[in-house]
Amino acid sequence: MVLETETWYHVALTWDNGIYVVYVDGEQGATGSYTGLSTIHDFAWIGNDGNPVSEGTEAFGGLLEEVRLYDHALNSAEIQAIMTIAPLPKASGPSPKDGALHMDTWVNLEWRAGDFAVSHDVYIGDNFDDVNDGAPHTFVGNQTETSILAGFPGFAIPDGFVAGATYYWRVDEVNEADPNGPWIGNVWSFSLPPKTAYLPDPADGAEFVDPDATFSWTPGDGAKLHTFYIGDSFDEVNNATGGALSGTASFDPGPLELEKVYYWRVDEFDGIETHKGSIWAFTTPGAVGNSQPANGTVDVPMIATLGWTAADNATSHELYFGTDVDAVNNATTASPQYVGPRALGAESYDPGGLDWQNSYAWRVDEVYPSGTVKGLVWTFTTADFIAVDDFESYNDIDPPDPNSNRIFDKWIDGFGTTTNGALVGNDLPPYAETTIVHGGAQSMVYRYDNNLKTSEATLTLVYPTDWTEGGVTKLVLWFRGTFANAADRMFVALNGNAVAYHDNASATQMTGWNRWVIDLSATGGFADQGVNLANVSTITIGIGTKNSPVAGGAGTMYFDDIRLYR
Repeated sequence: MVLETETWYHVALTWDNGIYVVYVDGEQGATGSYTGLSTIHDFAWIGNDGNPVSEGTEAFGGLLEEVRLYDHALNSAEIQAIMTIAPLPKASGPSPKDGALHMDTWVNLEWRAGDFAVSHDVYIGDNFDDVNDGAPHTFVGNQTETSILAGFPGFAIPDGFVAGATYYWRVDEVNEADPNGPWIGNVWSFSLPPKTAYLPDPADGAEFVDPDATFSWTPGDGAKLHTFYIGDSFDEVNNATGGALSGTASFDPGPLELEKVYYWRVDEFDGIETHKGSIWAFTTPGAVGNSQPANGTVDVPMIATLGWTAADNATSHELYFGTDVDAVNNATTASPQYVGPRALGAESYDPGGLDWQNSYAWRVDEVYPSGTVKGLVWTFTTADFIAVDDFESYNDIDPPDPNSNRIFDKWIDGFGTTTNGALVGNDLPPYAETTIVHGGAQSMVYRYDNNLKTSEATLTLVYPTDWTEGGVTKLVLWFRGTFANAADRMFVALNGNAVAYHDNASATQMTGWNRWVIDLSATGGFADQGVNLANVSTITIGIGTKNSPVAGGAGTMYFDDIRLYR
């Protein structure tokens, strides 16, 4: 291919299962296979052959602009779509960057004008909702310039920005002559560092910290001297004075005891004023911990059972549970958050059906002959969906071990048959897919062979079987194919017979992770085919046309995150 000088070209390379395709200006220029790539290096060369020994040869002389990397192989239509330079009507390119940490009490805000803008409406404030809604007190004015000062007298935020605060701003693009305007901008933000210490290491809530650890933190803005406090009582650390001084943002408290809950604090002195720090907490090995779900977990099922690991020498537990972090943290055995005692060996709790997309907090205090030790507060947030299968529970334990939960023992495929071409999971551990995943750590690899067969894998449901629970209306699953797959349709079947087909007759060739949404109440859907959605017993994922095998090909698919949504 001969390229002209002084001409911009759009060049794309896709790589999928050893097959590469090169596109120039959206048209396929070359394709082939390559099997020599055994490892992924920690460097990437663009514009030469990438030889690490010669530091790149066969380099071209020219300019590069806007390099992108995608997590899946784009098809030709997608490449043609992204190479098209569409107008950008909204303001873009904020400076400071969105979410930046800004060190000064003033700022010069800058942006790139939208393609149709004649002037700009600017909003600035310290409340996201106010700026997002265009509250009158956040409107700075209309101007033609693409920059504006703030944080000085006579400008927005005239008293200057406050340490530790976050500020929000928005630019709407205006063109009175264009009926499509104004173009409402995105809300951008920047934050100032606090006067207090932040980003502690060990992090607040850390478990099983090395007793010989050196503690560190990010100094508060302007801090010149640090005062360090540590102890096993929240109140004592919170009220303490006269701690250990440090000229650096680190401190070695010496060997700590095992099986302890510790609290620590760092006060910052900026030469004029002392800024009292927050109280952070952690545990050392042997203390109660290993919360399940893990602290801070989101998308927890509404039927979750809580669990933990007992402290090494505890005799029993005191359990607290609620929806308010502070209430749980401050609760006593007389508080409504107190669930009750738990015997040693009974480190679990079923809170019953939890609310959709709600935050919860819980705490386990350990009881010793010498007294009770207050535990850390753990939190989690429930999902806005019901998980049918996220593939996270499967393991590599073989029978007859009672803990065995292999993926192909639950998803029954065509192994050992001549009419079903599906095989799920890997032959050797790990049985579930651990590299190509949509969410979490595992997905299901699904190999199909539709040569006079139909491929199906079926899961018998334990929960959920009531697909009307919580008012759910949609079944959603994520799938991933590849160009190299034989083109075929894909279906989901409930209770063995009721079938929904994907709209794309070549769904097996759809690259990247694709979200398939199935309306449970659609005309001609599962309910119309006789399924009682309040009593769903099985779900089947199939390739081909159910009960109609024809001469076809083979391929590999991946499935993940099968969910029910309202």
